[in-house]
This record gives sequence, C-alpha cells and structure tokens, in this order.
Amino acid sequence: MRRSRSGRPSLIGSAARTAGRTAIIAGTATAVVGAVGGSKQKSAQPVAAAPAPVLTEDKVTQLQKLAELQQAGVLSDEEFANLKAQILAG
Repeated sequence: MRRSRSGRPSLIGSAARTAGRTAIIAGTATAVVGAVGGSKQKSAQPVAAAPAPVLTEDKVTQLQKLAELQQAGVLSDEEFANLKAQILAG
C-alpha cells in the first residue's frame, strides 16, 4: 500500500485500487451475463405442442379406477402417475 509523505496510507491510491477492482468485477459480470443470455436465446426455439390425448370412455373408466386405488392407498403417487401416463399414451 502506498503511503503519503505523512506516513499514512494514501486515500487517492486506495480509492483508485478499489475503483479498478470494481471495474474488473463489473466487466466480468457483464461478460458472464451476456454469455449466459446469448446461450438461452439460441436454445429458445419454438416447440410444437403435443397433441391432446383422445379420451375414450374406456380410458376414463380406467383413470377413475386408478384414482380410487390411489385414494385407498393401494397405489403410491408415483405409481399412479406412471399408470396414468401409460393409459393416456395408449
């Protein structure tokens, strides 16, 4: 640390070092944000929506039975979700 003629630390030198550090940090942060923002913009492609599943009377009945089994504690939430997805996909 630079000292003034009086032997005390120089306030101007200290302020200049602090300003320099702040500029470096701000520049780095700006570069990182720009890089992250740019990669998000490139990956933001429009996605076609999946077609809505066709619900037949049979599928509705199966889903109702699954819901009853889940409410009775026979099926866990995870099992219910997996079986529901299979019914809707098939």
